Amino acid sequence: MTQAPESLDFFMNDATDKSLDRDCTTLSRHVLQQFKTFSPDAQDLSALMNRIALAGKLVARRLSRAGLMEGVLGFSGDVNIQGESVKKMDVYANDVFISVFKQSGLVCRLASEEMEEPYYIPENCPIGRYTLLYDPIDGSSNTDTNLSLGSIFSIRQQKGDDIDRQASDLLSNGREQIAAGYILYGPSTMLVYTIGNGVHSFTLDPSLGEFILSEENIRIPNHGSVYSVNEGNFWQWEESMREYIRYVHRTEGYTARYSGAMVSDIHRILVQGGVFLYPGTIQKPEGKLRLLYESAPLAMLISQAGGRATTGLVDILEVVPKKLHQRTPLIIGSQEDVAKVESFIQNGH
Repeated sequence: MTQAPESLDFFMNDATDKSLDRDCTTLSRHVLQQFKTFSPDAQDLSALMNRIALAGKLVARRLSRAGLMEGVLGFSGDVNIQGESVKKMDVYANDVFISVFKQSGLVCRLASEEMEEPYYIPENCPIGRYTLLYDPIDGSSNTDTNLSLGSIFSIRQQKGDDIDRQASDLLSNGREQIAAGYILYGPSTMLVYTIGNGVHSFTLDPSLGEFILSEENIRIPNHGSVYSVNEGNFWQWEESMREYIRYVHRTEGYTARYSGAMVSDIHRILVQGGVFLYPGTIQKPEGKLRLLYESAPLAMLISQAGGRATTGLVDILEVVPKKLHQRTPLIIGSQEDVAKVESFIQNGH
């Protein structure tokens, strides 16, 4: 009988040891390690990230069984504050985040692109001094076709008492965020986050029910070959943006990738480099993406990884919204690629 070579046994044992090392670094533990302290702030953020992870697990479980359950796919029949038709998964995911954070004791308000006004949790106020801003399902048009989806989140600390419940303190620039990230629902479920100390990714291990550290201190390449944009809007853009697209069409080395779910496209660019674009149009120069729920959180994360995010004229993290659901154009990704798009917007070449 042929015996397995000793080197294979060694390899398997070594792989097991490394797996055990990985399994020790859960999301909550990692957040505490970032602070290097068990201070109240560190414990609060660790608990908040645990809640976000729980919401992600619940959404991922629902998505994994969506095709086998009645009443999960399709439209709800409602229209959200953005004037968009609402998918049933949008409603479910939004309710999941509310339910999970009701029990946190830390979050006083939740603001979502699916809700016209912030959702207040009186039992958490005034002790809970944090606000969660989120897009519960990014790319919901992909829901019924079993393609990648995502959730985007941002955490801010409440300033003032907000007695009139107008949440006016949220109308501040993206540098006021204390944490941001996304959950990607793909072949595996991943959570990527930053608390202002680098960007770190975690993969959900279904057998453990835990998000386990995949990679620390992710750095986006300075340049990548991928450009990600919905070219179906080509004739609705300003000429400067159309000229940039003509430039990549005639320049060797560029590859178009667009999934219809921004989290999926941003994750690819974070890992491989490149640029994601969602410009405004001639009729709607403000663009489609929501500043507080999508653009600012992703801008914080990509900036922490060494990339950039801009409207084409202003750094996204410097934009001060005038209303909760303000929209903005977005150009985000590798330093060199974002600069190239800016050069067309600002100089025409």
